[in-house]
Amino acid sequence: MWFRSVFAALILTASAAAQDRLPNTVFDGEIDVVASGLEHPWSLAFLPNGDLLVTERAGRLRLITEDGLQTAPVSGTPEAYVAGQGGLLDVVLHPEFATHPWVYLTYATGYRRANALAIARGRYVDGALSVVETIFEANINKATDAHYAGRMAFLPDGTFVVTIGEGFDYREEAQDPSNHLGMIVRLNDDGALPDDNPVIENGAPGVYSYGHRNPQAILYDAEAGRIISHEHGPRGGDEINIIEPGVNYGWPIATFGIDYSGAIISPYDTYPGMRDPVLVWTPSIAPAGMTLYRGEMFSEWEGNLLVATLQPGDADTPSGHVRIVSLNENGLPGGQTVILGELNARMRDVRTAPDGSVYVLTDAYDGSVLRLSR
Repeated sequence: MWFRSVFAALILTASAAAQDRLPNTVFDGEIDVVASGLEHPWSLAFLPNGDLLVTERAGRLRLITEDGLQTAPVSGTPEAYVAGQGGLLDVVLHPEFATHPWVYLTYATGYRRANALAIARGRYVDGALSVVETIFEANINKATDAHYAGRMAFLPDGTFVVTIGEGFDYREEAQDPSNHLGMIVRLNDDGALPDDNPVIENGAPGVYSYGHRNPQAILYDAEAGRIISHEHGPRGGDEINIIEPGVNYGWPIATFGIDYSGAIISPYDTYPGMRDPVLVWTPSIAPAGMTLYRGEMFSEWEGNLLVATLQPGDADTPSGHVRIVSLNENGLPGGQTVILGELNARMRDVRTAPDGSVYVLTDAYDGSVLRLSR
């Protein structure tokens, strides 16, 4: 099931840092506001009956039905530490939700001087969670409210992966797999450890890959049998990576970005024994959610990555947007197109709905759920 090693040699090198400017392309379809008035919506999941679950970073899980956004939040949601980039983050359904109605949530837990990423799951019935339990908590606390990561994706064998950021001020920890900062972790659906996780010297429980900065999206590409993730660089150097077990992805030893002050983080953009990204964005676009489009409604997007972004990337793209990244015959990033820049909004998440429409979350105190359709 895992990504074939032939892709390891087919990397997009530093030429990606000099990406062409991409003017905003007019979206050829309908844009409907499904719901508004959400406080920094972060993620959404599609329930089998057509309803939506949406997380608000402020700590609430919200239900959207055909009647609109329900006033009362979903009860039973675990209490999150809400500060900075911390709060309630991702929401993902169990892949066999019809018979195992588990909802998985990532969130920040703790307090200002000692907080970490955690995962809870609960049984969802009629707007309420029950039997809620914390099934994972990162094994190291931090005193920052930044770089939690927190995206999850289920794999075909029933396990799932979760991204964990390096806490911003703790970037060196991303090269120490004995802790969970800057890692991707793989777990069974109950939070237990899979027997076939990679053996990493001094690796913390569940560590699947390491050397990450702040991976804000992860998904499984079923047709290619591989995991795709992206992560924020510092000032420049956002990356798309193909994730393989036991691999070191370089941060902060190898990076195409520089520090926010302009200081050099590392003299290396590639380093022996560390995996290079397959795409680099410089200037940064601040990539957030991501989906691999499979559907009939937008046939021109079939097999492409749709990436929600929080900032422009260049002067020709005036705001956050959705960036469409085509994948070539080798499964590697090719051309790129920008849409929705005219909305002048930070885009936090993008998801493909079961009917092939696309849902986008705008990141604002008065955030919205948008539906793109034809």
